[in-house]
Amino acid sequence: FLFSNRLVFGMLYPAYYSYKAVKTKNVKEYVRWMMYWIVFALYTVTETITDLTVSWFPLYYELKIAFVIWLLSPYTRGASLIYRKFLHPLLSSKEREIDEYIVQAKERGYETMVNFGRQGLNLAATAAVTAAVK
Repeated sequence: FLFSNRLVFGMLYPAYYSYKAVKTKNVKEYVRWMMYWIVFALYTVTETITDLTVSWFPLYYELKIAFVIWLLSPYTRGASLIYRKFLHPLLSSKEREIDEYIVQAKERGYETMVNFGRQGLNLAATAAVTAAVK
C-alpha cells in the first residue's frame, strides 16, 4: 500500500503534470516539474540508503509519503525550495568536475565495450576454428 502511494504521488502524478507542461509549453510549469524530478532523483538515491539503515524507525514509511507530498505541493513548493537553496548551488559549484567525470566514464564505457566486443569475436573465431578442425 505504501509503495503504491509513493508510486502514484511520487511518480505518476508528477509524470502526468510534466506531460501537461510540455504539451502546453508552459515554461513556468516546465521549470517547476524539472526541479521536482531533479530533487526526486536525489531523494530516490537517498531513500535506497535510508531504507537499509533506518526503515525500522516508527512511522518511517508514512514520513516518506508525507515528504513526497510536501515536495509536490503547490502550496509548500518543497521541491523548488530544496532545488533553489541546496541543489542548484551545489551542482553549480561542482558542474565542471561532474562533466569531466561523465566524459571519462563515457570514454571508459566505450573502451570497455570495444574490448568486450573484441574478446567476444576472438572467442567466436577460436570456437569456429576448433569446430572446423574437428
